[in-house]
Amino acid sequence: MNLIYSPRLAFFLNSRENDIPAIINKARDGNQIAFSTLLDIFWNDVYGFQLKRTENENDAEDITIQTFSKAFDKIATYDSSYEFKTWLITISKNIHVDLIRKRKRTFDTAGSNEDIKKVLDASPSAEDRLITEQNLATLLQDIKKLKPHYQEVINLRFFNELSYADIATELNEPINNVKVKLLRAKKLLAEIIKGNRK
Repeated sequence: MNLIYSPRLAFFLNSRENDIPAIINKARDGNQIAFSTLLDIFWNDVYGFQLKRTENENDAEDITIQTFSKAFDKIATYDSSYEFKTWLITISKNIHVDLIRKRKRTFDTAGSNEDIKKVLDASPSAEDRLITEQNLATLLQDIKKLKPHYQEVINLRFFNELSYADIATELNEPINNVKVKLLRAKKLLAEIIKGNRK
Protein backbone atom coordinates (compact mmCIF):
# COMPACT_ATOMS: atom_id res chain seq x y z
CA MET A 1 0.00 0.00 0.00
CA ASN A 2 1.32 3.45 -0.93
CA LEU A 3 1.28 5.91 1.93
CA ILE A 4 1.10 9.46 0.69
CA TYR A 5 2.97 12.14 2.58
CA SER A 6 0.93 15.11 3.61
CA PRO A 7 2.34 17.91 5.78
CA ARG A 8 -1.08 18.35 7.37
CA LEU A 9 -1.26 14.62 8.09
CA ALA A 10 2.28 14.54 9.52
CA PHE A 11 1.49 17.55 11.69
CA PHE A 12 -1.65 15.99 13.13
CA LEU A 13 -0.19 12.52 13.56
CA ASN A 14 3.03 13.70 15.18
CA SER A 15 1.93 16.51 17.45
CA ARG A 16 -1.85 16.85 17.55
CA GLU A 17 -3.28 13.36 17.99
CA ASN A 18 -5.15 14.53 21.08
CA ASP A 19 -6.84 17.21 18.95
CA ILE A 20 -8.88 14.69 16.92
CA PRO A 21 -11.97 15.31 19.10
CA ALA A 22 -11.61 19.05 18.39
CA ILE A 23 -11.32 18.35 14.65
CA ILE A 24 -14.42 16.15 14.81
CA ASN A 25 -16.33 18.94 16.57
CA LYS A 26 -15.30 21.39 13.85
CA ALA A 27 -16.45 18.88 11.23
CA ARG A 28 -19.80 18.62 13.03
CA ASP A 29 -20.09 22.39 12.56
CA GLY A 30 -19.52 21.95 8.79
CA ASN A 31 -15.89 23.10 8.68
CA GLN A 32 -14.42 21.99 5.32
CA ILE A 33 -10.81 21.96 6.55
CA ALA A 34 -11.81 19.66 9.42
CA PHE A 35 -13.46 17.25 6.96
CA SER A 36 -10.40 17.33 4.74
CA THR A 37 -8.12 16.74 7.75
CA LEU A 38 -10.17 13.74 8.91
CA LEU A 39 -10.02 12.36 5.37
CA ASP A 40 -6.22 12.80 5.37
CA ILE A 41 -5.76 11.21 8.78
CA PHE A 42 -8.03 8.19 8.36
CA TRP A 43 -8.05 7.47 4.59
CA ASN A 44 -5.19 4.95 4.69
CA ASP A 45 -6.68 3.13 7.69
CA VAL A 46 -10.05 2.57 6.02
CA TYR A 47 -8.59 1.93 2.56
CA GLY A 48 -6.00 -0.53 3.91
CA PHE A 49 -8.65 -2.37 5.91
CA GLN A 50 -10.90 -2.71 2.87
CA LEU A 51 -8.04 -3.66 0.56
CA LYS A 52 -7.31 -6.64 2.84
CA ARG A 53 -11.02 -7.57 2.94
CA THR A 54 -11.83 -7.17 -0.75
CA GLU A 55 -8.43 -7.86 -2.32
CA ASN A 56 -9.53 -5.42 -5.01
CA GLU A 57 -8.20 -1.85 -5.27
CA ASN A 58 -11.28 -0.47 -7.02
CA ASP A 59 -13.71 -1.97 -4.53
CA ALA A 60 -11.55 -0.83 -1.61
CA GLU A 61 -11.42 2.70 -2.98
CA ASP A 62 -15.16 2.84 -3.74
CA ILE A 63 -16.02 1.52 -0.27
CA THR A 64 -13.63 4.03 1.33
CA ILE A 65 -15.23 6.91 -0.59
CA GLN A 66 -18.70 5.74 0.45
CA THR A 67 -17.49 5.33 4.04
CA PHE A 68 -16.33 8.93 4.30
CA SER A 69 -19.43 10.14 2.47
CA LYS A 70 -21.68 8.37 4.96
CA ALA A 71 -19.53 9.39 7.94
CA PHE A 72 -19.57 13.06 6.95
CA ASP A 73 -23.31 12.90 6.37
CA LYS A 74 -23.92 11.24 9.76
CA ILE A 75 -21.13 12.85 11.81
CA ALA A 76 -23.68 14.33 14.23
CA THR A 77 -24.50 10.75 15.31
CA TYR A 78 -20.87 9.86 16.12
CA ASP A 79 -20.53 8.65 19.74
CA SER A 80 -17.23 9.94 21.13
CA SER A 81 -17.02 7.05 23.60
CA TYR A 82 -15.71 5.05 20.60
CA GLU A 83 -12.56 5.73 18.59
CA PHE A 84 -13.34 7.65 15.40
CA LYS A 85 -11.29 5.12 13.41
CA THR A 86 -13.40 2.26 14.86
CA TRP A 87 -16.57 4.09 13.84
CA LEU A 88 -15.24 4.53 10.29
CA ILE A 89 -14.19 0.88 10.04
CA THR A 90 -17.65 -0.22 11.24
CA ILE A 91 -19.29 1.95 8.57
CA SER A 92 -16.95 0.49 5.93
CA LYS A 93 -17.75 -3.09 7.04
CA ASN A 94 -21.47 -2.39 6.65
CA ILE A 95 -20.96 -0.85 3.22
CA HIS A 96 -18.92 -3.90 2.17
CA VAL A 97 -21.66 -6.27 3.36
CA ASP A 98 -24.22 -4.21 1.44
CA LEU A 99 -22.03 -4.36 -1.67
CA ILE A 100 -21.82 -8.16 -1.44
CA ARG A 101 -25.62 -8.36 -1.03
CA LYS A 102 -26.19 -6.09 -4.02
CA ARG A 103 -23.90 -8.18 -6.18
CA LYS A 104 -25.82 -11.30 -5.24
CA ARG A 105 -29.07 -9.74 -6.44
CA THR A 106 -29.93 -9.87 -10.11
CA PHE A 107 -31.65 -6.51 -10.09
CA ASP A 108 -30.57 -2.97 -9.31
CA THR A 109 -32.24 -0.94 -6.57
CA ALA A 110 -32.38 2.82 -6.38
CA GLY A 111 -31.02 4.67 -3.36
CA SER A 112 -33.06 6.99 -1.19
CA ASN A 113 -33.17 10.72 -1.88
CA GLU A 114 -32.41 12.15 1.57
CA ASP A 115 -31.46 15.73 2.15
CA ILE A 116 -27.70 15.72 2.41
CA LYS A 117 -25.72 17.61 4.99
CA LYS A 118 -23.33 20.08 3.43
CA VAL A 119 -19.76 18.79 3.60
CA LEU A 120 -17.79 21.53 1.89
CA ASP A 121 -17.71 25.30 2.27
CA ALA A 122 -17.67 27.51 -0.79
CA SER A 123 -14.21 28.81 0.17
CA PRO A 124 -11.36 27.38 -1.92
CA SER A 125 -8.92 25.02 -0.21
CA ALA A 126 -5.13 25.12 -0.53
CA GLU A 127 -5.47 22.33 -3.11
CA ASP A 128 -8.00 24.41 -5.11
CA ARG A 129 -5.62 27.38 -5.21
CA LEU A 130 -2.65 25.19 -6.21
CA ILE A 131 -4.64 23.55 -9.02
CA THR A 132 -5.94 26.85 -10.44
CA GLU A 133 -2.43 28.39 -10.46
CA GLN A 134 -1.05 25.75 -12.85
CA ASN A 135 -0.23 26.16 -16.53
CA LEU A 136 -3.06 24.49 -18.48
CA ALA A 137 -0.85 22.11 -20.52
CA THR A 138 1.02 20.98 -17.40
CA LEU A 139 -2.21 20.66 -15.45
CA LEU A 140 -3.79 18.45 -18.13
CA GLN A 141 -0.72 16.17 -18.07
CA ASP A 142 -0.94 15.96 -14.28
CA ILE A 143 -4.66 15.16 -14.37
CA LYS A 144 -3.94 12.24 -16.72
CA LYS A 145 -1.82 10.70 -13.93
CA LEU A 146 -4.96 10.29 -11.78
CA LYS A 147 -7.27 7.28 -11.91
CA PRO A 148 -10.08 7.74 -14.46
CA HIS A 149 -12.86 8.37 -11.90
CA TYR A 150 -10.74 11.10 -10.27
CA GLN A 151 -9.97 12.62 -13.69
CA GLU A 152 -13.69 12.75 -14.38
CA VAL A 153 -14.67 14.66 -11.22
CA ILE A 154 -11.75 17.10 -11.64
CA ASN A 155 -12.75 17.77 -15.26
CA LEU A 156 -16.42 18.23 -14.39
CA ARG A 157 -15.63 20.57 -11.49
CA PHE A 158 -12.74 22.68 -12.85
CA PHE A 159 -13.25 22.64 -16.62
CA ASN A 160 -17.02 22.22 -16.97
CA GLU A 161 -17.53 24.28 -13.78
CA LEU A 162 -20.40 22.07 -12.62
CA SER A 163 -21.82 22.31 -9.12
CA TYR A 164 -21.60 19.31 -6.79
CA ALA A 165 -25.29 18.61 -7.42
CA ASP A 166 -24.77 18.73 -11.21
CA ILE A 167 -21.76 16.40 -10.98
CA ALA A 168 -23.81 14.00 -8.83
CA THR A 169 -26.55 14.02 -11.47
CA GLU A 170 -24.03 13.58 -14.30
CA LEU A 171 -22.36 10.61 -12.57
CA ASN A 172 -25.59 9.25 -11.09
CA GLU A 173 -23.98 9.16 -7.63
CA PRO A 174 -24.95 10.60 -4.24
CA ILE A 175 -23.67 14.14 -3.76
CA ASN A 176 -21.58 13.20 -0.71
CA ASN A 177 -19.74 10.54 -2.75
CA VAL A 178 -18.95 13.25 -5.29
CA LYS A 179 -17.67 15.59 -2.57
CA VAL A 180 -15.42 12.94 -1.01
CA LYS A 181 -14.16 11.85 -4.44
CA LEU A 182 -13.39 15.47 -5.29
CA LEU A 183 -11.59 16.05 -1.98
CA ARG A 184 -9.46 12.97 -2.61
CA ALA A 185 -8.84 13.86 -6.28
CA LYS A 186 -7.74 17.41 -5.39
CA LYS A 187 -5.41 16.09 -2.70
CA LEU A 188 -3.80 13.59 -5.07
CA LEU A 189 -3.53 16.17 -7.87
CA ALA A 190 -1.97 18.72 -5.50
CA GLU A 191 0.63 16.11 -4.47
CA ILE A 192 1.46 15.43 -8.15
CA ILE A 193 1.83 19.18 -8.78
CA LYS A 194 4.06 19.62 -5.69
CA GLY A 195 6.14 16.61 -6.79
CA ASN A 196 6.73 18.26 -10.19
CA ARG A 197 8.10 21.36 -8.51
CA LYS A 198 10.92 19.46 -6.78
